[in-house]
Amino acid sequence: MSPKFLYNLPTRNPLNHISGNPTHLTLPRYSHKTNVKLFLTSISSARARPKSTPAETLAADYLARASHYISCTSQVHDSEAALFTWLDRQSARTAPVLILLDSRGKQLSSEDFAAHLGRLRDSGTQSLVLAIGPADGWSAAARARAGHLFSFGAITLPHELARVVLAEQLYRALTILAGHPYHSGH
Repeated sequence: MSPKFLYNLPTRNPLNHISGNPTHLTLPRYSHKTNVKLFLTSISSARARPKSTPAETLAADYLARASHYISCTSQVHDSEAALFTWLDRQSARTAPVLILLDSRGKQLSSEDFAAHLGRLRDSGTQSLVLAIGPADGWSAAARARAGHLFSFGAITLPHELARVVLAEQLYRALTILAGHPYHSGH
């Protein structure tokens, strides 16, 4: 089943009424909000989690912006095992697509990341899970189970900052797919 797109009816271009051509219609615009559910998750023990930080506020802001295009939820799991238990309990027509953020993963430009998300969206993916790993990295079993491994590069980021970067890149990718001017290409 292909994703559903919401179309607006064509409207008359008011500028063409001025030029004397009232029959010209503007092209229909569509919203990229689909039935895909996206989960931004990370692994962090309960005692290591800050109660409230500016980074969490910023990540929540980017996810709220992204939710204009796709259903977004943020989750934190205590362990890798807890994440996989949660994944196994997800009920959908298709299994969730799991993308792990890992230093050994593939580095993508923002445009490539957007294209990848667009392909997943268009292929009928129902649930997409983007996961930031535990402090000591993902296990070999987790990497084997993942559909994709992506990386922010060779740098090391604290979990809070990695969540902000991932949330911003997600929002940027969705705006690229929608043709929104947020991403200027540099």
